[in-house]
Amino acid sequence: MDSISIGDALVSEFLGTAMLLLLGAGVVANVILPRTKGFGGGWLLINFGWGLAVFAGVYVAFKSGAHLNPAVTLGIWASGAETFAEGVPVTVANGFLYVVVQVLGAMVGAVLAFLAYKKHFDQDADPAVKLGVFSTGPELRSYGWNFVTEVLGTFVLVFVVLAFSQNPAQLGALPVALLVVAIGASLGGPTGYAINPARDFGPRIAHAFLPIKGKGTSDWAYAWVPVAGPAVGGILAGLVARWYIPA
Repeated sequence: MDSISIGDALVSEFLGTAMLLLLGAGVVANVILPRTKGFGGGWLLINFGWGLAVFAGVYVAFKSGAHLNPAVTLGIWASGAETFAEGVPVTVANGFLYVVVQVLGAMVGAVLAFLAYKKHFDQDADPAVKLGVFSTGPELRSYGWNFVTEVLGTFVLVFVVLAFSQNPAQLGALPVALLVVAIGASLGGPTGYAINPARDFGPRIAHAFLPIKGKGTSDWAYAWVPVAGPAVGGILAGLVARWYIPA
């Protein structure tokens, strides 16, 4: 692919992350909100929905390298890579801008998912269910162990994504989508597998300001876990990849 400007890369990241959250939050809404066609569809439907959301987001964000995730951006940085995308050098400023537009894209995608399911949000449901469409939460609240789960899940995501660069088959977005399904099925049970700070933080902000009937709190006490855990997991994956994966 030809070199692109940082502006084009940021638009690409924004659109790709918005697509990711529209489809990802959308499948959660379809499964857990009252009176939807997919109500009660189960955990694996959510896993596959998120995997396919990543598939779509990666293709939309092809220009920027399709990070869609600050943990991926941090992992690429920690791996010693010289560019985030062709023509976009790894710098503090570019890394910061990638993260900002990822969060903004995630917010917009969550708002669009809310609009798609507005009438279902108007139905009576536990406030935690409505928050669950936007952001993750633990089944058993233990901040330290929840943090460990997010570190591990994100490490798997970023390390394997970096390893994909050595795959001569060039399968594109499909391996990443299947990887997300695998992480959700295997490691997603304790926390709902944010594995992406933008995916959780942006929609949590959207939940805080949207006029959702009976929504309750946005659970800011937990919000640091799906931000810090994936950030640490992504950096650790990049450092291990620097040693293990040939440049």
